[in-house]
Parts: sequence; structure tokens; C-alpha cells
Amino acid sequence: MEFIEYLDRTEVEIIKLVEKAGYITAENTELCLLSDNYVGFLNKRKKEIIICTSNAKKRENFMLLGKKDRETFERTALHIKKAIRHEAVHVAQECNNGNLLKIDRKMSMNPSKIKALNGSIRISGEERKERQAYILEDKPRLIKNELKKYCL
Repeated sequence: MEFIEYLDRTEVEIIKLVEKAGYITAENTELCLLSDNYVGFLNKRKKEIIICTSNAKKRENFMLLGKKDRETFERTALHIKKAIRHEAVHVAQECNNGNLLKIDRKMSMNPSKIKALNGSIRISGEERKERQAYILEDKPRLIKNELKKYCL
């Protein structure tokens, strides 16, 4: 899977935890064709995290450059890493009987994520779960802890 070349050790660890929880990862499935704006999905029924590497690359014009510009590579990698973390939060929520994770501290969402949040809500219909995933996608250590707490 191509998306692996964009990951850091932390995201690889998250994927391993997700797999221990009984989920698989897939890349560039039909769901990715819904819109170039989506970089990741969780298919609950199939217990599958889908990474839309082609969409992440399109968002950063990675495919148009014809060469691997470092800055473009890093921005593409960030989209993919956040997608993995975001979907891993949803896996932890599923492991918690489909409920929100019980996080002790108060956290808020970066306002720049509102447009993405609204797009995710249109697909999932679950505003509170999506909001929690957008808040936590920037906290990989916490995600790993939550996966361990609820899924393993």
C-alpha cells in the first residue's frame, strides 16, 4: 500500500493497534470516489479503515509536479497521517460500544476544521463522534492510549 511511505513510526504503531482490534486497512477504494476532499473513511460493517492516498496527493497537486517536491510530500503526508489518526479514533469509539471516548480533559477543535467536520457529518450523520475525531487527530499518543484502553 502506497500510503505507508508517508507515515511516521507513530502512525505505523496506530495501524498495528487498529489491526490488533480486528480491523484491516485498504487504499483508494470506491468510497474515495465520493469526493477528492476525503482522505479517509471507516467502513464499520467491514471493519476497515480506508485511506484515499490518491485524493491526498490531488489535494496538494502532488501528481501534477512530476517530481517529489519535499514540501508537497510533507503536506500530502500530513493529510494521510491525520486521516489514519482520525479513523483510528472512530475505531476506538466502536470498541467503546459505539460511544464517545471518555477523555478526562477539556479539548476544543481548531476552527480551521469546521468545513471538514461538516463534510464528515454529511456522510456519517454523527456530529459528536466526528467532532471528537477531529479534536483527537492531532494527539497521536492519546489515540494510541485510547485504542489500548478500549480495543485491546
